[in-house]
Amino acid sequence: MGRGDAAIPKEAAAVARIARELFGTSLAAVCLHGSAASGHLRPQSDVDVLVVIDRAMTAGERQRLLAALLRRSGRHPARRGGPRCIEVMVFLTSRLTAPAYPACCEFVYGEWLRGAFEAGAVPEPACDPEHTLVLAQARRQAVAIVGPDPAAVLPPIPDGDVRRAMRDALPALLGCLAGDERNGLLTLARMWRTAATGEFVTKDAAADRAIPRLPADVAGVLALARDGYLGRVDDDWTTRRTQARHAAEHLVRQVTTLL
Repeated sequence: MGRGDAAIPKEAAAVARIARELFGTSLAAVCLHGSAASGHLRPQSDVDVLVVIDRAMTAGERQRLLAALLRRSGRHPARRGGPRCIEVMVFLTSRLTAPAYPACCEFVYGEWLRGAFEAGAVPEPACDPEHTLVLAQARRQAVAIVGPDPAAVLPPIPDGDVRRAMRDALPALLGCLAGDERNGLLTLARMWRTAATGEFVTKDAAADRAIPRLPADVAGVLALARDGYLGRVDDDWTTRRTQARHAAEHLVRQVTTLL
């Protein structure tokens, strides 16, 4: 898959057009990452895009980018045949040249934040362990849509920072589990895979590895999350929150023992 390839999702191409119009000559790169970049886009996969710019965003640019993404991104859960959910992260080249820990991001858009955005919140710069993990994965798998090869703009992330980021991200992941059970459980399975092997894989591949290694009750919960992600079942978690919490805590222990 390369720049201009038809396999680049229409949502990612739309983000690239928006970024060109908004940032002009300050735009350094637009990269597709995540499951779409690795060729494993699933029915409920977000389209993940990194934008790199040479200067800080203005307040007006934040408002305009947010408004454009609210219009273009599909609401979660994505409707079959409708627009996919979009996740966009904007980084500054100066932050990537000498990355600190945790990595700092200029702007983040994701459908889990839509409620706050529709209530008036606007993305502001923030530093977070999750940003470090995104950069580590994107460095290995991203595809250029605008600009040079991602390896030329995205920094290598030391293995120690990857492990530290996973450890530091666990409390927030557990804290946000309610209402986002599928994503939380699959993210924990993926962390387990990365902690064990150093690899970044898709959520369903991570679940496939984890399920045979889990007690039956935890395995069943994770299998439900995987099958919901793959579009095989309607995974309603409203009556399964206790089981999801128990499964998540078990997965956290597996991850922690490897960090």
